[in-house]
Amino acid sequence: MRAVPNPAHAEAVLEGDRLAVTLGGAWHLTQPQPAWARVRGEARPRGVVLRPGRLDRWDSSLVRFVHEVERWCREAGIPCETDALPEPVRRLAAQLAAGRQAHVPAARPGSILTTVGLAATGIWRQTREFASFVGECTLSAAGVLLRPRRFRWGDCLAEMQQCGAMAVPIVSLTSFLVGLTLAYTGAIILRQFGGDIWVADIVGLSMFREMGAVMTGIVVAGRTGAAFAAQLGNMKTGEEIDALETLGIPAVDFLVLPRLLALTLMMPLLAMYANGLGILGGMVVASRVLDIPASAYWVEMQSIIDLSDISTGVIKSVTFGVLVAVAGCLRGLQCERSAAGVGRAATSAVVTGILLIIVADAVFAVLFHVLGL
Repeated sequence: MRAVPNPAHAEAVLEGDRLAVTLGGAWHLTQPQPAWARVRGEARPRGVVLRPGRLDRWDSSLVRFVHEVERWCREAGIPCETDALPEPVRRLAAQLAAGRQAHVPAARPGSILTTVGLAATGIWRQTREFASFVGECTLSAAGVLLRPRRFRWGDCLAEMQQCGAMAVPIVSLTSFLVGLTLAYTGAIILRQFGGDIWVADIVGLSMFREMGAVMTGIVVAGRTGAAFAAQLGNMKTGEEIDALETLGIPAVDFLVLPRLLALTLMMPLLAMYANGLGILGGMVVASRVLDIPASAYWVEMQSIIDLSDISTGVIKSVTFGVLVAVAGCLRGLQCERSAAGVGRAATSAVVTGILLIIVADAVFAVLFHVLGL
């Protein structure tokens, strides 16, 4: 290592109750630098003043030294004057302090009561935000009914293609495999009692009442809900939403409502399509494994399925579509203005959408049982 003619140095002199530190020399990361603890020594001043001496040139090593002095002063509760230093040094030291403070992990709560209280407060805050957003969407939808010409039908049709037609392949594969799985699982038990034909009842009822709507909702939450959050999050990061608000255009009317209506309309169609593919998967198992003719399978399924089973699946699918769209758009509008924030918003949209689907399905199960559906 080649030594520099004027190495970095820091000279400390007590001036009353303040410690004046003069910085000089050439500051390089590859060369030795003075340590603040050694420069300070045993002194316990009531203030520190940093002054430039003969500074030949400097790099981030000087910024790090200034940051160390400022941090020590903050911890000691004494002032640190850096006005005499070059402006770039002060600016970079401030940025370094802000960056390190932003990445400091939050302190762990002291007790379980504190943890429960913070969690309950967070859940209540998110519930209020969700309810408020649902109210805004409801008012916006009412405005569309009064003034339909102001609605962006072109955007709605484009979103219907993205969340409907473009989702058909993954919904087809998932639903067909779900029907296969239900048929294989039912066959294991029904064979023991000689009731192989009843596999059509299991697959039909399960697909129409539960699996068709639920599996389609989960697939759409992972596909379309995340897409909504990422799109709106990118727009918020690029300040496009701020520009709309500045022009007096509500983001809910312009961005959220077309997506909400598109997914609400397409979810029942996707769910009915998923029901058909699931029944087809069960029919394949019945004909190949249980030696049940397709005609007998179809007749048995028609004997057990009625309009109430179909209507319950349609009601669930419409509700799931609304919940997924609201969760995706809400997380997108709540996104932080960074690339990492967009990723977190997309992840949060998927988790929120699936959670709402499961909760709503449980509520529907109790409600339909009470109503006798």
